Amino acid sequence: MRILLIEDDRILGETLKDYLKIEAIETVWLYDERQLPKTIKKYEFDVIVIDLILKFTSGEEIIAALRKAGIETPILVTTAKKSIDDKETCFLRGADDYLTKPFEFKEFVLRLKALSRRKHIGNIINLGELIVNLDAKTIHKGNNEIKLSKKAWEVFILLLKKRGEIVDTETILNYIWPDKDVGDEIVRAYIKELRKVLPSDSIITYPGRGYKLS
Repeated sequence: MRILLIEDDRILGETLKDYLKIEAIETVWLYDERQLPKTIKKYEFDVIVIDLILKFTSGEEIIAALRKAGIETPILVTTAKKSIDDKETCFLRGADDYLTKPFEFKEFVLRLKALSRRKHIGNIINLGELIVNLDAKTIHKGNNEIKLSKKAWEVFILLLKKRGEIVDTETILNYIWPDKDVGDEIVRAYIKELRKVLPSDSIITYPGRGYKLS
């Protein structure tokens, strides 16, 4: 799971990032919200966390801009603003959840996990004769479990979350190997592994662009 944290309080940002690392949640943290356009293009996120009081742009404006751009990633607002009017503004602009500061770290993580599941459509998914259990991270055909390598599973989940959309190769590389210098050939290798398992023609290749799970 990877989240985008937009928070200009450096102490809180570092604390949240360290805590989330213990929970096996990767955090891309922006303390300068002006870096958002470049960051949102580079990575794929499961949840976006936004503080409302920032240095250069209000969190409310960022929420509206993300939704206007067609970004459907769940948004969690974290803020010291507690009025019902502030909450209404955020929800009307497209926020999915609202958490007032100070908050318990455990509750923060629980809300992140709940929001990330919204993007996954469901925990049990049928693909032809295959049954995919996202919680257990398993694929079964009848009574037989089909094994996938860890990276192939991660590529599969990314395609599944964007089912019906073309996922470009750069997005796959940045999502699975964000800090490694790897090329297109590694994506092709894991796509080949997936094709051996998934129903025929379920992964469509768009030369020079990427792949789509139909």
